[in-house]
Amino acid sequence: MAPEERDHIDKFLDDLEPIEGLDYEVEGIIDRIGGINRRIKRGHEATLKEFDISYPEWHVLTALRNGGPRTPGVLARYLEVSTGAMTSRLDTLEQDGLIRRVPDPDDRRSVIVEITEAGRQKWHDAASVQARKEAFFTRALSEPDKKKLNALLRKLMLAFEEAERDS
Repeated sequence: MAPEERDHIDKFLDDLEPIEGLDYEVEGIIDRIGGINRRIKRGHEATLKEFDISYPEWHVLTALRNGGPRTPGVLARYLEVSTGAMTSRLDTLEQDGLIRRVPDPDDRRSVIVEITEAGRQKWHDAASVQARKEAFFTRALSEPDKKKLNALLRKLMLAFEEAERDS
């Protein structure tokens, strides 16, 4: 059996002074997940820059594409941002022709935000490029490895979700 390859996290852990209560396996898991997340996010931001969309604007387009038209307040709560931040994002997206605000038929004082065909197309094009990048990122894994990793990450996510519900 070939010796296991070592990454920069292994080297970091080798140099780490002993810390009471520190589990080096846990530290390795957390540091690797964080490092992978940062790299994926940088790649996603680079993709979005190619399409002249910010990461926050991407989230608005995604919410509208997947969840349908919504009021600005519902969007703000869903994306966990202030109404002021949401207004700024909507203004930019509307100016770029990616969303439109239409009168709310149930409340004349409100508007509904919907994605335009141009917004849907831009989202699709950016998502397609990003999907190819993500496939490239995971090329080191076999199909069984991907299934196993997904199962393990799902366990961690479920534990986080349960802890959040209980707090």
